[in-house]
Amino acid sequence: QVQLVESGGGSVQAGGSLRLSCAAYTATRYCMAWFREAEGKLREWVSYISAGDTTRYADSVRGRFTISKDNAKNTLYLQMNNLKPEDTGMYYCAAASGNICSGDWRIYNYWGRGTQVTVSS
Repeated sequence: QVQLVESGGGSVQAGGSLRLSCAAYTATRYCMAWFREAEGKLREWVSYISAGDTTRYADSVRGRFTISKDNAKNTLYLQMNNLKPEDTGMYYCAAASGNICSGDWRIYNYWGRGTQVTVSS
């Protein structure tokens, strides 16, 4: 059973930075992604990294966020710079054990409980 545990969320002012971590317990060999959910809105894909280290980003975060993983530490990261108030939300780590890697939440069969990010203006 894969367990995902996020950490690193917090409250920052606009323009600040945060680094999220996801303890992935061997799931780093899978496609892994970050999603976020703002209050009253649908869950939104943020970024993914494939088993082969291909990365993709949502247009809203490209150039500001960087996804990475450390297979030796079984940890997924999301470095978030130049944060904006619209980045506020609960951030979830997810892993997909199948052969497809994409931003479609339906392919992800493992999810963490989330870590809150709040960006004030």
